[in-house]
Amino acid sequence: MSRKRALRGVLTLVVLLVVGYFFARGLAENWSAVREIEIQVNGWSVGAVVLFSAAVVVSGLLWGHMLGRLNHSRITRTDAIRVQCLSWLLKYVPGQVGSVANKVVWVGDRGISRTLVVITFVYENVFLLLGSIVPTGVILLVSRATPGGSGDLVTTLLPAIAALVPLLLVMDRRIFRGGVNLVARRALRRDVPDEYFLRPLDALGYQLAFLVPRVLNGIGFVFIVASFLDVSSSAYLPLAAAYVLAGAVGILAVFVPSGLGVRESVIVLFASHYMPIEQAIVLSLLARLYSTVGDAVLALLYGALKLRDVSEGRQS
Repeated sequence: MSRKRALRGVLTLVVLLVVGYFFARGLAENWSAVREIEIQVNGWSVGAVVLFSAAVVVSGLLWGHMLGRLNHSRITRTDAIRVQCLSWLLKYVPGQVGSVANKVVWVGDRGISRTLVVITFVYENVFLLLGSIVPTGVILLVSRATPGGSGDLVTTLLPAIAALVPLLLVMDRRIFRGGVNLVARRALRRDVPDEYFLRPLDALGYQLAFLVPRVLNGIGFVFIVASFLDVSSSAYLPLAAAYVLAGAVGILAVFVPSGLGVRESVIVLFASHYMPIEQAIVLSLLARLYSTVGDAVLALLYGALKLRDVSEGRQS
């Protein structure tokens, strides 16, 4: 176990150093131009923070609804939001380990299978990733929103394209259940109940519903653009798609906490098609800043809900 942790730490450090080097070099080369860009907090930037936070809340409500449906029980909205907020804040632990562990610990003595919680966590992330890759890839291909056209886009999308195969396999109920049972038979000495898996129409419904958080993220990013840049309204859709796709690529960089640096690099690549490179760099940094402020809002929301539960003597 110590060797695995050491290897993971080394890989994380290597990725961070490589991405950080190229990003810092780009920033240094354009530093004089960056300094001339005026940044101000206004209604657009505040709206972006609200939308980033709302996206997490909506995904939490959808996850809670899915868990309750498969468990044939009711997960309150408060519980779903509170658990989701903390899991989201734990995204800075590489590999989503902290996020899933929080949900497994939360289930505690509630009579809900921990295996089911893990399965719904997988479903949630698959829906979010597919919603981040497929529609955005189509939008960017149509708009050819890269300096080198579709060739550059395909190269950038390679990690996401490679991830599509296992993601789509999860959407097949029989294949997903078979894969889970291979693990369950070894770890639990039994198969996982069939009712723990979504039927095709239910999976499709949740997939469409999980597009909502991604739409909110995309609109939030456009708000950041509008807060300090004057770009053509025709650029809004591909810019929103680029941000959502960048988030997915950051998630797929499992060794990097919250896709640090990876997301910014992808944003700069796509955004530079619609604005000077120095503005694209500032935009990527502002997106990270405002999303971090959104995380702070979620932390406050989690704290408020936790305090309410404690004051009411509820299990949380």
